[in-house]
Amino acid sequence: MQEPSLNTCDLLILEYSLLYKQGNFDRCVNPQLLNKSLQVIYKIIMMWDMTQLGSMMASAMFVWAIFQQWFPEELSKLIEKYIRRVVSFMNPYITISFHEYQGDEYERSKAYKAIERYLSSNSSNGVKRLKANVIKNSKFRSVFLSMEDYEEVIDEFQGMTIWWSSSKIIPQHRALITYNDGDEKRYYQLTCHRKHRDAITKVYVPHVLDEGEAIAKKTRQRKLYTNGKGTSWSHIIFDHPSTFDTLAMHPEKKKDILNDLTSFIKSKDYYKKVGKSWKRGYLLYGPPGTGKSSMIAAMANLLDYDIYDLELTSVNDNTDLRKLLIHTSSKSIIVIEDIDCSLDLTGERKEIKKGKNTEEEKNLVHKKEKVKKKKGSEVTLSGLLNFIDGLWSACGSERLIVFTTNHIEKLDPALIRRGRMDKHIELSFCCFETFKVLAKNYLDIESHDLFPSISRLLEETNMSPADVAENLMPKSADIKNAESCLKDLIKALENVKEETRLKAAEEELSDQVLSDSGDEDSKDTEEESSDSGDEDSSEGED
Repeated sequence: MQEPSLNTCDLLILEYSLLYKQGNFDRCVNPQLLNKSLQVIYKIIMMWDMTQLGSMMASAMFVWAIFQQWFPEELSKLIEKYIRRVVSFMNPYITISFHEYQGDEYERSKAYKAIERYLSSNSSNGVKRLKANVIKNSKFRSVFLSMEDYEEVIDEFQGMTIWWSSSKIIPQHRALITYNDGDEKRYYQLTCHRKHRDAITKVYVPHVLDEGEAIAKKTRQRKLYTNGKGTSWSHIIFDHPSTFDTLAMHPEKKKDILNDLTSFIKSKDYYKKVGKSWKRGYLLYGPPGTGKSSMIAAMANLLDYDIYDLELTSVNDNTDLRKLLIHTSSKSIIVIEDIDCSLDLTGERKEIKKGKNTEEEKNLVHKKEKVKKKKGSEVTLSGLLNFIDGLWSACGSERLIVFTTNHIEKLDPALIRRGRMDKHIELSFCCFETFKVLAKNYLDIESHDLFPSISRLLEETNMSPADVAENLMPKSADIKNAESCLKDLIKALENVKEETRLKAAEEELSDQVLSDSGDEDSKDTEEESSDSGDEDSSEGED
C-alpha cells in the first residue's frame, strides 16, 4: 500500500491553517476537503500493524486510569481548566442557552416559550423527529410542529447561519421544586460564529422573540386546566359557546357585570398606583341551575382568558396549593366550584371566636382532622386565604378568582369578605326579563300572547333558568312550534305552583299538629302538678 507522503499531510494542515486564519470556517467542512482528510487518515491507520494499534490503545487506557487514580483532584481540575481554554480559543463558535426555567424562578421563561413557537415554524424542513399538535379554533385549523429533544435545526438570517438544538437535563436526584414531569429541565441552545455575536444578540434574538409572540397570538387557543394528585396541571382546549349575549340574566345586572370586567382589564396602572395586585375576586352564589358555570364560560370568552378549574380535594397541602398557583398563567380565571362542598373550610375560625374548650368541641375538631386525612387533603382555611390574596398571589397579573356556591351562609366570612371576593353576584330563580332572553335564544321570539301568563306564573313560583330552558326546547325534531313550547312551560310552572302549595299546606298541618301536641302535653303537665299539689296538702292535714 502506498504510504501518504508528508507533502500531502503538510498541504492539508497548511490548507486548514489558512482557512482558519482567514475566518472561512464554513469552507473547513466542505465535502471535498473532508473526503481528502478522511482518505489520508485511513491510509495512515492501514499502515499500522493492528497488534501495535491494540497495544497502544491498551497502554493509553492504562495511563488514563493511573492518571485518574493517583493525580491530585486539584491538578486534574487545573489541567481540565486549561484544556477547556485551549479548546475555547480554537473553537470559532459561541453558544447561547435559553432555559425553560431560569435560576430559582418557578414560572416558564417567556423567551423559551417564544423560541419554541418560532422554531415550530422553521423546524419541519430540516428535522427528522417532530412532535405534532393539532390547533383548532374559530379562525383556522392547522398542525403545530415542534422538534423533539436532542434535535437540531438550521436557521438563516441576513447572511448568518444559526444552529438551534433542543435538549434537556435530567437530575440524578429529585429537585425540591417540581418544574415539570420528571423534573426535567429543558433548554434551547443557539450556536453561531463568534464574529456575528453583536448581530445575534442585538438583532436576531429580538427578532426571534417578536416573531414567537406574533405566532402565539395568531395560534392562541383558550385552555381549560384541571389539577390531579400533585402539583401539575393538565388541560384540554376550551371551546364553550356561552357568551354574555346568550346568558340568561336580567339586562341591568348583565350590564353591571360587563362594565366591571371591562374596567378591570383597563386598570393595570390604577392597581399599580394603589399598591394592589392586578386581580379581582367574584363570588357567584344561588340555587342550582341558575347559570354560574355559564357565567364563568362567558367571562373567559369575553376576556380571552384561560380557565384553571381547581379541585381542592386533590391538593395534598398548602404547599402544593401554592405551587399550583405559581404554575398558573396571567390572563386567566382561577375557579373553585361549590367551595362549600370542596373542603371543611367553614368552621375553623368560628370555633376560635367562641373560645370554648369543652370536651365535646375538642372531639369534634379531632373528627374533622380525621376526615381531612381520609380525603387525602390537608388544605386549611388559612392556606386558601393566602392563596387568594397573600404574598404569593402577586406572582402573576390580570387574574380573576371565582368561587361558586349554592349556600353562601355556610362560608366563613373571612373567605368572602370584600377585598378577597370583590364582587358578590347573586344568580337567582328565573324572572320575566331572564325568560325573555331564553325565549329569544331558544325560540327566536321577542313577544307572544302567552307572555303575560308566563310573567304572572314566574312571579308566583320559583323555577331555575335551566328548568325554564329545558321546557322551551322542542321535545322532538317534528315539534318546532313556539306556542307549543310556551304551553309546555306554562304547564310546568303551574305544576310547580301546585306542588309548592301542597308542600306549604303539609308543613302548616305538621306545625299545627306539633302545636296541638305541645298544648296537650302542657295541659297534662299542669293537671299532674295540680294533683300532686292536692296530695301534698292532704298529707299536710293528716
